[in-house]
Amino acid sequence: MEVKRIQSLALKQLKEIPAQFIRSPNERPENSKAIEGMTVPIISLSQPHNVLVKEVVEAACEWGFFQITDHNISETLIKSLKEVGEEFFSLPEEEKEAYANDPWNGKFDGYGTKMIKNLEEKVEWVDYFFHLMSPPSKVNYVMWPKQPSSYREVTENYRKEMLRVTEKILEVLSEGLGLEKKGLKSELGDEMIELEMKINMYPACPQPHLALGVEPHTDMSALTLLLTNEVSGLQVWKNDNWVAVDYLQDTLFVLVGDQLEVLSNGKYKSVEHRSLVNKERTRMSWAVFVVPPHEAIIGPIPSLINHQNPPKFSSKTFAQYRYRKFNKLPQ
Repeated sequence: MEVKRIQSLALKQLKEIPAQFIRSPNERPENSKAIEGMTVPIISLSQPHNVLVKEVVEAACEWGFFQITDHNISETLIKSLKEVGEEFFSLPEEEKEAYANDPWNGKFDGYGTKMIKNLEEKVEWVDYFFHLMSPPSKVNYVMWPKQPSSYREVTENYRKEMLRVTEKILEVLSEGLGLEKKGLKSELGDEMIELEMKINMYPACPQPHLALGVEPHTDMSALTLLLTNEVSGLQVWKNDNWVAVDYLQDTLFVLVGDQLEVLSNGKYKSVEHRSLVNKERTRMSWAVFVVPPHEAIIGPIPSLINHQNPPKFSSKTFAQYRYRKFNKLPQ
C-alpha cells in the first residue's frame, strides 16, 4: 500500500491540514496549553557521586524525566549525528523510499510514517527512520542509509557513547533501589540489551495548534536518550499539566520508560510525553531506546517486593509486553 509521507505533504504548501491530522478538541495544543518556563531537572554527570545519585533518583521518582550535562559526548559527534540525519531526510523521495519499512509485516527497520490510526482515527505529523544499533549481532546494516556515506561511521561512534551513558545511568538508578551497580543492567539483558535509533522528522505544519507530532504516550523502553535540534516541542506530563521542555544546547534528555517502572515496582515513573509541531520550522529528534531483548522476562525485582510493597505489575517477556502495548491491550 502506498503511504503518503508527511514531508511530501508539507512541501505542497497547504493552508490547512487534512482532517485525519486534526485532533479532537481536548487533545489540541491550543486547548491543553503547557506550562512554560518551569525548570525541569538538569543534572551534571560530573558532580560528586552521592549528589548525582540523589538528583537522578529524585528526578526518576518525581518526573520520570531529566536532562544531563557533562556527559562527555563530543560536540563534534553530536553535530555530525544531526547532520547525517538531516542529510538523509533531504534526499529525493525515491531514494528514501528504497528504505521503506513495513510494520504490518513485522519489518520495523527503515523509513516510515506512522499511519496506524489511534482510536479516534487520527494520525501524527511525523516521518521517521528507525533501526537497531546494538548489539552488533542483531543489527541489519542493509537497512542503514548508504547516503550520506558517513552515516554508518557516525552512528557507530554515537552507539559507543550511548552504551557508556546508559551504563552510567543504570548504575545510578540501581543504587537508588538498593541494588548492586550492575543490578538493572543484568535484569535488562546485560550485554544483549538492545539500542534502537529513531530519527523523528516533524515538517513545518500550517496548523500546529490542531495537530500533534507524537500523541501522548509513555515509551515501552527501559530508558530513552533523546537529542533534538533547536526547535522546541517536547512536553512532559507532571501534576496534571503539560510542561514545556526548552531546548538547551548539548544536553541529553533522559526519559524513564515502562520497563524501569515495572522493574522498580513503580518507584521510578515512566513519563508521559508528547511532541508538538511548528508552523515555520522543521523539528527533528534523535531518540535511542534502551530495551531488553524480546525473550527477557521483565517483572518487579524480587528484592523490592514484600508485604508492605506487593508487586504492582505482572512479569512477562518483553515481546509479550510489546505486543500488548502496540495493540493497546491491558498489561
